[in-house]
Amino acid sequence: MDNALLQEVREKAAQWLSPVYDENTRKAVQALLDNPDTTELVDSFYRNLEFGTGGLRGIMGVGTNRMNIYTVGAATQGLSNYLKKNFANLPLIKVAIGHDCRNNSRLFAESSARIFAANGIKAYLFEDLRPTPELSFAIRELGCQSGIILTASHNPKEYNGYKAYWDDGSQIVAPHDENIVEEVLKIKPEDIKFNGPDELIEIMGAEMDEKFLEMAKSVSISPDVIERHKNMKIVYTPIHGTGVKMIPAALRKFGFTNIINVPEQDVVNGDFPTVISPNPEEQAAMDMAIKKAYEVDADLVLASDPDADRIGVVVKNDKGKYIIVNGNQTAMLFIYYIITKMKQAGKLKGNEFVVKTIVTTELIAEIAKRNRIEYFDVYTGFKFIAEIIRELEGKKKYIGGGEESFGFMPADFVRDKDAVTSCALMAEIAAWAIDQGKTLYELLQDIYLEYGFSKEKMKYIVRKGMTGAAEIEQIMVRFRNDPPKQLGGSPLEWVKDYETLVAKNLLTGEEVKIDQKITSNVLQFFTAEGTKISVRPSGTEPKIKFYFEVKGKLESRAEFDEAEKKADERIDKIMEELGL
Repeated sequence: MDNALLQEVREKAAQWLSPVYDENTRKAVQALLDNPDTTELVDSFYRNLEFGTGGLRGIMGVGTNRMNIYTVGAATQGLSNYLKKNFANLPLIKVAIGHDCRNNSRLFAESSARIFAANGIKAYLFEDLRPTPELSFAIRELGCQSGIILTASHNPKEYNGYKAYWDDGSQIVAPHDENIVEEVLKIKPEDIKFNGPDELIEIMGAEMDEKFLEMAKSVSISPDVIERHKNMKIVYTPIHGTGVKMIPAALRKFGFTNIINVPEQDVVNGDFPTVISPNPEEQAAMDMAIKKAYEVDADLVLASDPDADRIGVVVKNDKGKYIIVNGNQTAMLFIYYIITKMKQAGKLKGNEFVVKTIVTTELIAEIAKRNRIEYFDVYTGFKFIAEIIRELEGKKKYIGGGEESFGFMPADFVRDKDAVTSCALMAEIAAWAIDQGKTLYELLQDIYLEYGFSKEKMKYIVRKGMTGAAEIEQIMVRFRNDPPKQLGGSPLEWVKDYETLVAKNLLTGEEVKIDQKITSNVLQFFTAEGTKISVRPSGTEPKIKFYFEVKGKLESRAEFDEAEKKADERIDKIMEELGL
């Protein structure tokens, strides 16, 4: 351990022993200082938990690098100060506040409501846990200038987080993001106004739920199909989170009647007792729902993460096995269905558009192009999808957008990932497949047959703490300075570096400017035969992520397994070449 760093950490920790902090906090900090093992002390204080462009996310506990009422309080005080500057002309500034099932989420939400109120800002606080998409909806519905939700999405139980939203219901983007960060950085503990008046805090409940569910229902395209298959068996799990009431309610609102729950996972619990990680992307998190599906012979399995913005989908394949549909395939099913049904109904006017993120499958772009629908590529994060919607509002019609990490936004009344509406719409797509004598699995295969086959896989490396962050940065430097010459037997053709916004053709030397407003620490490699690899450090977890997409040949459903096998082998070979 660096002695200078340890000394700096001890000095920072000692400041948390002052009377400005509550007694329990002071005791916890003293215990860290007294512990001969300084690992946790250093991790808790070696830096300030960064209020980034998406807000805060970190492990809960005492310290400057932890989620607690003081780091959350500084974020809320800084946001309050910025709102008062930015909306000085308004007689009353309004914010909406939501939270998920995590430990301390209600405490952080109530503390934030009182801080807003102490700053003369009206706070609309949900009575209990609610899905993130409903918070986004409430901001627009109530005419708020901002909003926050306390959630760490699908992170492990030790984490919590704080997402900040703007008046359009989207997470904050430039220039407000950096301006708010500046305000938060100025806040000292003594600046936080913790005790606002009750009269500026209003509790929201069933009335907002009903408005949100009515808007979700408006997304339904084929009510006649649902009526014919309303009794299809749908297993749903909230994985202990906020979808527990709202997603079954949305499914019923659409007209589905046979919703089968997983009782052990309906228990709202921030410790997520039945899973290691409450992430519907991971097989272990879905095991209980899949077991239930076998018991009842379900037509579809749906899941949501703790704040109900990510959707998990499980279907039965041609061998009777239940398999997870990956995030790329989920987004592809949505886009295909929406475009196909609008086309059949003669509702495509030529001004529609879809949005995907740069790491998401290129097949979505192919579906859009072949149907003469405009599409946009944006950075990871639904705030960038929302930004496109905001720019085109009143000029063009948004019909869907998604990303590979199990997120989709089927309509623009919400400006973030929306598992509530998405779960109901996915059930409708499954009913539509049944109506055509197909399973959802066969429908997916048919999309590949029509638009081309590709296979995607994501791998991540976890590197925790201070040393981990440095190691992740070194990996990016290595790939940036020395990209591979070939991958999977095909020469590397294009390298896109979003930090410089330059795409370079390694075979011809040609350079092209990448069309993005801001830079991002992302690299993409494209081989001559169409393989795409994206590399990016996670903005919310101590991970570096690698996204792989390879193309293949598919001429019949019977060839699907072989095409998948060959694609997997190619991805494995590329991973090996990259040392993963």
